[in-house]
Amino acid sequence: MTELIMKPRAMRQAQAKVRRIIPQREQVLEKDLHQFDCLNAVIKETFCLHPMVPVLLPRESIQDVTIDGYEIPAKTQVFGNVWKKGRDPKSWENPEEFNPDRFIGCDIDFKGQDFELLPFGAGRIGCPGIALGAVTIELALAWLLHRFDWELPLGVRAEDLDLTEAYGITMHKIENLVLVAKPQLHESIC
Repeated sequence: MTELIMKPRAMRQAQAKVRRIIPQREQVLEKDLHQFDCLNAVIKETFCLHPMVPVLLPRESIQDVTIDGYEIPAKTQVFGNVWKKGRDPKSWENPEEFNPDRFIGCDIDFKGQDFELLPFGAGRIGCPGIALGAVTIELALAWLLHRFDWELPLGVRAEDLDLTEAYGITMHKIENLVLVAKPQLHESIC
């Protein structure tokens, strides 16, 4: 939500798509999620810049291997740095900029098939809760954007928000985000 508040065009675009597809008095359902390309782009971009887990669980090489000129002996523990990959200029243009548009019309998925974006890991030891996690995040954000308009409290400017993250096993912003939620009223309700 912090990135969306700082990029209101991206929030308006995602809200407009959700509100256009789902009439105001209806619920957003799991079966609707595939229609929200803008919303999915926002989620992918958020995973790219702000992964929940910055470093994947370790893997062990089963044989000697050379990758990009690096020799990795058998039985070496290897950690995937998801945080760095999301900011890699070899993978992304302007990687530090929140730009969901880079995922519109793009086949890159976050479910472990594309190495550019691995917030849930990949392969046999990828997150077993990936399906539940993905649907939960998508539904929660769709509901928030469908039912409410969001703004900063009076006197707070987007450029004053602190985006500093705390690093550990999981990542989170140090400063909590405080927003004002205004219920979205449909004309027929007013």
